[in-house]
Amino acid sequence: VLPLTIPETAIKDIYNEELDKQKSRKIIKRKIFNTFQYGIEAGIGFKSSDLAKEISGKKQQFGENIGIWGSKNFFSSPLSLMLSANVYHWNSSFDLDANKEDTDQQPLLFQRFNNKHFEYALQLKVAYEWKNIRPFAGILVNKNIYKMQFMVPENNVLSKLDDFKSQQTNIGFSFGLQYRILKHFLVFAEYQQYKMKNFSLKNSSFDFDIFKTNNTFVESKINFGISYMISKI
Repeated sequence: VLPLTIPETAIKDIYNEELDKQKSRKIIKRKIFNTFQYGIEAGIGFKSSDLAKEISGKKQQFGENIGIWGSKNFFSSPLSLMLSANVYHWNSSFDLDANKEDTDQQPLLFQRFNNKHFEYALQLKVAYEWKNIRPFAGILVNKNIYKMQFMVPENNVLSKLDDFKSQQTNIGFSFGLQYRILKHFLVFAEYQQYKMKNFSLKNSSFDFDIFKTNNTFVESKINFGISYMISKI
């Protein structure tokens, strides 16, 4: 049997072809990492609040959220910087109504507190992409719009029902994991925690805090959801 011989030029052609493929892969990967990516997301979650536990003994709330995000890689590396903005709606876990209590028909200043509320959050995160997995961690700034109802004077008579809302801005941290299930779809799980200091309620018509505490309340959230990448890959 004669030995199989391959011409030297053919070997060089195969070698050069493989080099070209590797260069093409690197160019494509570099383009992906240099691309600004953005998308939308939606999910559900559970929120635990020391404030809710202090008032009613019920700590956990269920909620939904939607958001937008954008990310950019560092110097063609798997490391990226992500900025996201989300709106959360938390359902009620308790409802305190002074009108349902026995007050001997005397008007009460405090009327009602339902912990159903909206929350707005802005996050700056660092993420690392490895295959289809992207862990991340970062800092967040948020605002909870809690609302209590009180009786306020109208024509010198305590007869008008008005809302007093929380206005504090809180700072915390977050970490989580994204997993790519399709080209443009990712699922994620995330943990967030922050502290509310000197919680108070205000109304623009009055120049005082009708409710204020010097306590620090910790709130934490676990969120699950799906993200859609709008930008092209």
